[in-house]
Amino acid sequence: MVFNSSPTSSKTVASSVATLLRNGRIFDGTEFVEGKAVLVEDGKISAIIDDGASTQDCQIEDLGGKLLVPGFVDVQVNGGGGMMFNDEQSVDALETIANGHRKFGTTTLLPTFITDSFSQMQAASTAMRHAIGQGLPGVRGVHFEGPYFSMERRGVHAEQFVRSVDEGAFDLFTQTGMGVVLVTLAPEVVPVDFVTRLSSAGIRVCAGHTNATYDQATAGFAAGISGVTHLYNAMPPIMNREPGIIGAAYDNKDIYCGLIVDGHHLHHATARTVIACKGTSRIMLVTDAMATVGSNKSSFNLYGTEIFAKNGRLATKEGKLAGSDLNMMDAVRLTRDELGVDFGEALRMASLYPATYLGLNDQIGKIAAGYDADFALIDEATDQVVRTWIKGVGGNS
Repeated sequence: MVFNSSPTSSKTVASSVATLLRNGRIFDGTEFVEGKAVLVEDGKISAIIDDGASTQDCQIEDLGGKLLVPGFVDVQVNGGGGMMFNDEQSVDALETIANGHRKFGTTTLLPTFITDSFSQMQAASTAMRHAIGQGLPGVRGVHFEGPYFSMERRGVHAEQFVRSVDEGAFDLFTQTGMGVVLVTLAPEVVPVDFVTRLSSAGIRVCAGHTNATYDQATAGFAAGISGVTHLYNAMPPIMNREPGIIGAAYDNKDIYCGLIVDGHHLHHATARTVIACKGTSRIMLVTDAMATVGSNKSSFNLYGTEIFAKNGRLATKEGKLAGSDLNMMDAVRLTRDELGVDFGEALRMASLYPATYLGLNDQIGKIAAGYDADFALIDEATDQVVRTWIKGVGGNS
């Protein structure tokens, strides 16, 4: 993918010349709109106007009748473009990951650093501060997934790094300059007051890789846990007399849930059940993507183990799932086609709802005056993203 930007895209700034995006169909985050155009100035949407209205001193971009939607928001991205965040903690690595996902419509993501040593977590936080400081396009925060997990539910997270809360963890998670910070942990293995302190400091806390009972999960929610990472995966199944964390998430209307809809992590019928129980406004489509997304790689190395991509499934040679090979445009398509969700609602599950969870829904997730000019342009005949814009700067696939 080639972006219309300077050689160092982290220093790209939107043009001061107004741009009019016209001759397209628009999904504004609420409804599909015909006969309108979007005026962009200084990286923001300045107005939605009639497509035929006269304009002066304005650069015209013809959308060719395609569908303009709010850019997708992915809160769980371990890698992309051939790169894993755990392999290299640098701005260059984060740029590679972001560009790997941008071609599929993701204009905001949280690079996700999975279970590792505390020193590597510190390196990740340093890279993130540099990325945020340089305004790296698409990167608005960081997701620390682990290492404070249930050993029984760690999945492919390295056993040697799963541990109790480190001294200094609170200071690491709450240091300034990292944008939005999300932390996934197992509520039964961390002190309740640690959750409360994080939540009170503005950190988004999710439960995941957990063996929590219903009561432990409920206590965690009361302490400040506001979401569940990849619901159903790496947690006990819901049972008639022990609903566990899944039942607790269904029981609490305010809890957000990430959902991997690739058909490998969840049977589509299970995902439809989630929607029937939970509704859609608290569901965030996530990719849990690894290095293969946005690259020509068919395998990569994780903790010294080779992970293989086959038919859209990522797994070790023994068959254990290891993240996903899913991109966000495919997640939207599968949500519509396999889960039976209205297309507009599927788009919201990939944009407005995760933006709301991150507290960014006054900036992204809608095409409306005052919002950042973050868009994806979809060819509806092929369900492919053909162009994106981040703060008004466009790129082609």
